[in-house]
Amino acid sequence: MSTPLPRRVERRNATFQHWQTLLTNRTKRTRAREVLVQGVRPISMAVQNGLELTAVLVDGRPRPSDWARELAGTTTAPVVTVAPDLMAELGDKEDAGPELLAVVRMPADDLSRLPAADDAVVLVLDRPSSPGNIGTLVRSADALGAHAVVTTGHAADVWDPRAVRASTGSVFALPVVRVDAASDVLAWAQRQRDAGHGVTVVGTDEAGQVLLSEVPLEGGLVLVVGNETRGMSRAWAEACDVVARIPMAGSASSLNAAASGSIALYEVARRRL
Repeated sequence: MSTPLPRRVERRNATFQHWQTLLTNRTKRTRAREVLVQGVRPISMAVQNGLELTAVLVDGRPRPSDWARELAGTTTAPVVTVAPDLMAELGDKEDAGPELLAVVRMPADDLSRLPAADDAVVLVLDRPSSPGNIGTLVRSADALGAHAVVTTGHAADVWDPRAVRASTGSVFALPVVRVDAASDVLAWAQRQRDAGHGVTVVGTDEAGQVLLSEVPLEGGLVLVVGNETRGMSRAWAEACDVVARIPMAGSASSLNAAASGSIALYEVARRRL
């Protein structure tokens, strides 16, 4: 917020309503460039990775945990004591609320944040509709050694609280960028090629031409996971150097997007290790 924060918030005033909008209103969240973060690990990951905190909210309990006391005592952000019932609302809790929440400045949606390296792995999520799937795939990308995640097209918001929680804070550990279209990423990939970095674009689809196990996955890689229902857009399908499928048995016709993306990331990591 542009106005100075109060030291205490005990009613549903404008400051509290602003924090509520960060949880529920994507447009206002994006305009403010702030996200309200819930949970010990996501907050800790934001701090460890150097994200700017614009406010730390505490419930004023007389005996906070060591974690909360240390964070509130060392942050340079304003520390605001918020009434416990209001903290419970902001923490999506029906009973006891969290002892600490953090308002974090969103990183820029700038493809220059992506690594320029011969072995960089960039996971692209094409029009994902589920915040939970986004968070799960960001977590998998972090765990399995990918270097960045990009969402393209009309997508659920990576800064939706459900996505941040599902990522368990990994959304703060590697560059996560939102762009409008596949063409934005493809232009970035071409600039990498022009600079001498090899980049292969590999899509995943149940109707892929070859098995994932047969696809070269070395060097720079853009790995594309399509929409949960419709798969990859035509723009991505046409841009891929190869479209791979994961072998399946049984009666299931397809895999959940988070599951298939995680399997593909594991195959990349397995080959490189």
